[in-house]
Amino acid sequence: MNWWRESKGVRRSLFALLAGLPCMAATLTLQQAVDQSVEKYPALRVSLEQVSAAAAGVKLARTTFLPKADFLAQINRATHNNVFGMMLPQSTIAPISGPVLSNSFSNVWGTAVGLLVSWEPFDFGLRKANVATADVARKRAEAGVERTKLEVATAAADAFLTILAAEQTVRSANASVERGKALSTVVNALVKAQLRPGADSERTRAEVALAETQVIQAEQAVAMAKAALGQLLNVAPSEVSAVAGKLMAVPAAADLGGKVEEHPAAKEQQVAIDEVKAREAALEKMWYPKFLLQGSTYGRGTGAFPNGTTGGAGSGLGPNSGNWGVGFTMTFPILEQPSIRAKQEIEVYKERTEAARYDQIVRDLNGRLERSKAMLDGAQKAARQAPIQLEAARAVEQQATARYKAGLASIVEVAEAQRLLAQAEVDNSLANLGVWRGLLAIAAAKGDLREFLERAR
Repeated sequence: MNWWRESKGVRRSLFALLAGLPCMAATLTLQQAVDQSVEKYPALRVSLEQVSAAAAGVKLARTTFLPKADFLAQINRATHNNVFGMMLPQSTIAPISGPVLSNSFSNVWGTAVGLLVSWEPFDFGLRKANVATADVARKRAEAGVERTKLEVATAAADAFLTILAAEQTVRSANASVERGKALSTVVNALVKAQLRPGADSERTRAEVALAETQVIQAEQAVAMAKAALGQLLNVAPSEVSAVAGKLMAVPAAADLGGKVEEHPAAKEQQVAIDEVKAREAALEKMWYPKFLLQGSTYGRGTGAFPNGTTGGAGSGLGPNSGNWGVGFTMTFPILEQPSIRAKQEIEVYKERTEAARYDQIVRDLNGRLERSKAMLDGAQKAARQAPIQLEAARAVEQQATARYKAGLASIVEVAEAQRLLAQAEVDNSLANLGVWRGLLAIAAAKGDLREFLERAR
């Protein structure tokens, strides 16, 4: 183990070196960024929980097919005066059973234990309609999940492309700074040799400062784009590192077909219309008689007797008389029809509202798709033109610099040529990304990013 002890100093140095290294950001492809954002973003979890709640609503609606059983146990201490006469149904005065007894303030124990089982053997389709309504609500929640997935995935893909575009701008800005510094060196030498006025030196210094400011702005854009993607991924912006892959190359020609009716937002709205129709169908079943098959058994106890006497102190604490019975009960809401018709009218207007909203969504998506096609067409033309623009700008910059060194051009001409070259470099570096952004916009308008992501792999 001598080698271990002898290498102790080396190990300490190595550990110190590793401890001082910055934490490396995990590199992400476009597909990984989209997948992780869909998996981690809270908005999607909200939609998934809404689906679970809607599924539980379906289970709740199905429980109406089961019989109901109510158990009762009661004990009281009360007077036992009773009178002839009818009482209309109400919830204030407690009913008393038994013969008429004299007015007295003596009181006895009373007990009751009972069980009532009720079952609706048929309902003319009302319960089935309610289950269907709950099931459509579940489907709407599921459609909302798909819409949320698309929105999150589109935002992640857009943030990813923005990072790449901002990084390309940083590279172009840094190149502009290097050219400015190189020109500044030449100009300073000429100024010292009194071959150029001192104003030329100040002009080149100003141009370098301007280029450095552009670098700062481009780096700020990178940081903001990484912050946007980091928010979707639930990671720190410093941990975001985008891998361009095929995104820096010109993509192949795209199929611009597809129907916006397949967009998750349109599907969700169509289900919203179906949900209103399901409620209308349930209301159609409301104005029907309700039949209940019932069975009851109970026992009652009392300390009062029909002859007006009462038992001992503990008399009535337990049931001393029992009954049972089975029967068939029918109720009919004969005066509920106007209310039901009013509710149906409300649902009709809601259906028209949802249908109009569906038409608006489809129209907006069609407009969005056409704008995206125009955006892609312009980006493709710009991508074809960008290399030509860059080549010409380089030639202009080289010629202007040579003319300046030969004393045939002013520093203003050189500065303008360098600015033109810097802009051409930015445009060239962003041209291909512009095509990809156009493809993303079309995919998002059609509601399906799978083809776009497959192209980017």
